[in-house]
Amino acid sequence: MAEDLQGANFSHTRFIFMGFPELYKHRRLLFFPFFIVYVAILVGNSTILFVIKTCESLHGPMYILIAGMALVNVIVPTAIIPNMLLSFLFDWNEISLVGCLTQMFVIHFFSSVESTILLAMALDRFIAICIPLRYNEIMNSTVFLKLSIFTAVRSGSIMTSLVILAHSLSFCGSNIIKQCYCEHMALVSLSCGSTSRNETMGLIVIICFVGCDVSVIVFSYIMILKAVLRTASVEGRWKAFHTCGTHLIVMLFFYLTGSVTFLAHNLRIAIPTDAHTFLGIMYIVFPAGLNPIIYGVRTKEIRNVIVRLFRMRRKLVLPVNTNKLRYQ
Repeated sequence: MAEDLQGANFSHTRFIFMGFPELYKHRRLLFFPFFIVYVAILVGNSTILFVIKTCESLHGPMYILIAGMALVNVIVPTAIIPNMLLSFLFDWNEISLVGCLTQMFVIHFFSSVESTILLAMALDRFIAICIPLRYNEIMNSTVFLKLSIFTAVRSGSIMTSLVILAHSLSFCGSNIIKQCYCEHMALVSLSCGSTSRNETMGLIVIICFVGCDVSVIVFSYIMILKAVLRTASVEGRWKAFHTCGTHLIVMLFFYLTGSVTFLAHNLRIAIPTDAHTFLGIMYIVFPAGLNPIIYGVRTKEIRNVIVRLFRMRRKLVLPVNTNKLRYQ
C-alpha cells in the first residue's frame, strides 16, 4: 500500500516544518527571543511609518522610499514569525501546499521589492549628491510611477513563475520542510521528479536581484564617496564613510544571506540544517530590525520629528497626572 502511494499519481498536499531539528526539544525556549524580535520589528517600522505619514516635511522622495521599506519590513516578518511562534508553543507545524505556495510568493515577492527599494535609495542619494541641481527634475512623481510599474512587473512576473513551477512538481517522497517557512528550494528539494527548471529559475532570481541590483548599488556608493572626497571636509568625509559603510554592511548581509539560502540547494552546499534555518530567518529578521535604525532614527530629519513628538506627548501627559493629584 505504501509503495502504491509513492507512485506517480501521489503527491503530498500537506507539509510539516522542521526548523532547528537539533534544538527541537528546546523549541519552546525559542519562542521568547523571536517574540521579542518580532515586537521590536513591528514597533520600530510602525513608528517610522507613522512619523513619515503625519509629518508633511517628510513627504519627499527619500522618505517615501524609507516608508516603503518599513512597510515591507512589517509584511515579510508577519508572513513568517507568527506561524513560527505558534509552532514553537503548540507544535502547529503543518501547512497546506496552497498555503505554502502563498507564503512563498509573499516572502519572495516583497523581499524582491525591498531589493528594488534599496536600489532606488542608492540612486536617489547618487543624484542628490553628485547632480544636486537636477534632483527635483529627475526625482518626481513620474519617476516613482515608472519605478512602481517596473517593480510590479519584474518582481511579479519572476516570483509568479517561481511559484507556478513549484506548483507543477510532484511531492511523492518526504513532506518534511527543513525550514521554518516555505522557502523556494526547501520545498522544491522534496520533489521526486526533475527540478532543473526550478533550479534555473532560482539562478535567474539571483542574477536579477543580486547581480544587477548590487552592481548598481555599489556603483552609486562609489560615485557618492568620490564626490564627497573631492568636496567635503575631513569631518564630512568621515561622516560619509560611516553612513555609506553602515548602509553597505546591512545591504550586503541582506543579499549575501539571501543568496546562500537560495543557492544552497542548487550548488549542493553542505550546510547544517540548524545553521541553514538560522540564515534563512536572519535574512528576513536582521534587516527588518536594523532598517528602522539605519534609515530611520539615524536620519536627522526623522530623528528630530520623533524627539519632537515624544516631547509633545510628555507635555500632554504631565498636566493630566497633576490634575489627578489635586483631587486626591
